[in-house]
Amino acid sequence: MQKITSCHVMAKPSGSVCNIDCKYCFYLEKDKLYPERQQNWRMTDETLELFIQQHIEAQQGEFVDFAWQGGEPTLLGLEFYQKVVALCDKYGEGKSIRHAFQTNGLQINDDWCRFFKQHNFLIGVSIDGPEDLHDHYRVTRSKRGTHSKVMAAITLLNKHAVEFNTLTVINAKNVHEPLRVYQFLKDIGSTYIQFIPLVEREVSRSEESLTLAKPGDTFSPVTPWSVNPKAYAKFLNTIFDYWVRHDVGQTFVQSFDSMLASWLGEPAGICVFSPRCGHAFALEANGDLYQCDHYVYPEYKLGNIHDSTIFAMNNSPAAIQFGKDKYETLNQKCLSCRYRFACNGGCPKHRFELGSNGKPDRNYLCHAYYEHFKHTEKSMTAMAHLLRQGRPASDIMRYFRQRTDTKPEAERRSIGRNSECPCGSGKKYKRCCARH
Repeated sequence: MQKITSCHVMAKPSGSVCNIDCKYCFYLEKDKLYPERQQNWRMTDETLELFIQQHIEAQQGEFVDFAWQGGEPTLLGLEFYQKVVALCDKYGEGKSIRHAFQTNGLQINDDWCRFFKQHNFLIGVSIDGPEDLHDHYRVTRSKRGTHSKVMAAITLLNKHAVEFNTLTVINAKNVHEPLRVYQFLKDIGSTYIQFIPLVEREVSRSEESLTLAKPGDTFSPVTPWSVNPKAYAKFLNTIFDYWVRHDVGQTFVQSFDSMLASWLGEPAGICVFSPRCGHAFALEANGDLYQCDHYVYPEYKLGNIHDSTIFAMNNSPAAIQFGKDKYETLNQKCLSCRYRFACNGGCPKHRFELGSNGKPDRNYLCHAYYEHFKHTEKSMTAMAHLLRQGRPASDIMRYFRQRTDTKPEAERRSIGRNSECPCGSGKKYKRCCARH
């Protein structure tokens, strides 16, 4: 059997323990799978060293990427990550080691920033938009908003020139204000933006006392805070229409970049749209390794790094089959879809709606993705053509400017300077395309 030569591990050294109480968080309730967590929630030094050694050994290439998440990874304290860097030096064997660190930002201070800068950590900041949208769900245990503290962290990151990107969960609240969310993220200095659609389902009973449905569970309703597919399609399309006219090559939206790669015949940049998934594991604080952080359930546990190695678990039949299941279980509608090359059925966790065959194998976000791919097809085709010609994709913005400039004079005069810009930005014409 051919060996899988690389893998990704999302390390959760604090497990599900966090210093805020986001109403929509799917991971907080994982503490019910670990009853001992109230006393022993921290990753031990022994587990940390074993993880770093094994993760480096499991990667066959020159680069090794570590991803630190949670819960909230800053709860381990700065000293923990100083040990991380020292252990990477110890076991690195000349490889290029990079660190990504996802945080809610509440504990970030000058010391953290100096450490991040010194060791080139790429910081992901979780922020859901302007204050009213962010604080609707992202609150403390006393139900107070967290937006001001997140903004203070971003100020410090900018002060210390620490590279950061933003992760925004698209939920039932902020999905209705796409350009407001997008412009806010740009205004705070985010040039690399991730949008994560929130899709969770509730269950009435669970053997593990969990309240959210597992992947594969059927007939469980989506939570009130989950995103609506039609609204999500409109959210993506509205932002895309602005981005493709103004920000190509300057602001990078992860899903747009991934989609463009697919139009070029290259691998998708995110697992949701890849033909296969798997080999992107979640490591719990005690060393348990799971197929994915959305599959942290007993039946998806591959083992523990104290009993096996990451390399061995990565090449296990269970891990390999998990990756294959994504495309082997596509329904006929997906197989015949014109956008299969860009979508590949989406995340398997979201395949719970009844398809035409009466089976729960249709992706909940199918409508959103189809409408988004259809809406962006002409622009994606044009950008792919530009890149194949050795030109930057950003040249597409010239086309939109020229199209506005070459409208008949009478038509251009009919667009009042205080009217909404016809490009779809939501701004006044005088503050948008009239400037070009």
